Amino acid sequence: MSNIMKALGTAVVAGTIALAPAATALAQAEPMARESTYADLVDLSDASNMVLQVKIRKQAEVKAERAPGLSPGMARLYVEADTLALLTGNSPVRETVKYLVDVPLDAKGRAPKLKKQDMLLFAKAVPGRAGEIQLVGQGAQIRWTPELEARVRPILSGLVAPDAPPVVTGVQDALSVKGNLVGESETQLFLSTRRDAPVSVTVIRRPGQQPTWGVSFSEIVDQSAVPPRPDTLEWYRLACFLPQELPGEANLSRDAAARAQAAEDYQYMMSQLGPCPRNRL
Repeated sequence: MSNIMKALGTAVVAGTIALAPAATALAQAEPMARESTYADLVDLSDASNMVLQVKIRKQAEVKAERAPGLSPGMARLYVEADTLALLTGNSPVRETVKYLVDVPLDAKGRAPKLKKQDMLLFAKAVPGRAGEIQLVGQGAQIRWTPELEARVRPILSGLVAPDAPPVVTGVQDALSVKGNLVGESETQLFLSTRRDAPVSVTVIRRPGQQPTWGVSFSEIVDQSAVPPRPDTLEWYRLACFLPQELPGEANLSRDAAARAQAAEDYQYMMSQLGPCPRNRL
C-alpha cells in the first residue's frame, strides 16, 4: 500500500483532518470557469489564519461512504502538497501540508488530476496535527496565478493594517434633519460594528444638486467624507453586510417626512455602493 493511501486511511478513520461537520460541504475547489470576486477573496482571507501557495504532490480520492456531506457531482480528495510560499500566517507551516478538498467531477464523472498544479490555499492549522490544515470554506483552493496573488496580497495587508475598517454588523441609528433651505437636508447613519468601533455615513442634499455622501471611520462625523472606492475593504464592509433597507427600529427621526427622508437617503447610499457579487455560492 502506498504511503498516501496509508495516510488517507488513517485520516479518514481517525478523523484527523476530516472537515468539521458544519463545513463538510464547504471546502470545495472553485470551478475554474468562475473567477473569484473581490468579496470572495476577502471572505476567504478574513476567515483564514494562513494563506499559502502550494504545489500538489499527491492526491487520493476518498470513497463516498467515508465522505459525509459530500455534494452530488463532487469528489473528496486527500491531498499532499509542497509549500512554495506563505503569503500570511500566524501558525508554523511544514514543507509538506495535507488536507481534504471537495472538487467537481469532470464530464466523465471523474475527479480532476491536480498533481503538479500550483494552488492558493486559504486555511487554518489543525490543532495538535503538525502539517495538517483545514480549508476554510467553499472555493478555498484556487488555482494559483501571478494575477490572483497580486489581487490577494493587498487584501491580506489591508486586513491587518492598524487602520483597517472594522467589521460592520448593521445599522444602529439613523437621523434626518431639514436644512434652512427648501429641499436641504442631512441624514446621519451610525453603523454597528463587531468591536464597537465608530463608523458613520452622512448624506447631504442641497437644492438643485445631486446628493453627496461619504463614510467616516472615526469618532468625528465628517461632512467632507467621501464614498469608499469599489473593491476596497471600506466598500466591502458596507456593501456586503448592510441590509438592503433601513431597519425601522434604527430610524430615530420623529415625523413621517424625516423618517421617509432617512429611508430614502439610506437607499441612495446602497444604490451608490452597488451589489456585492459572490461566486462562492
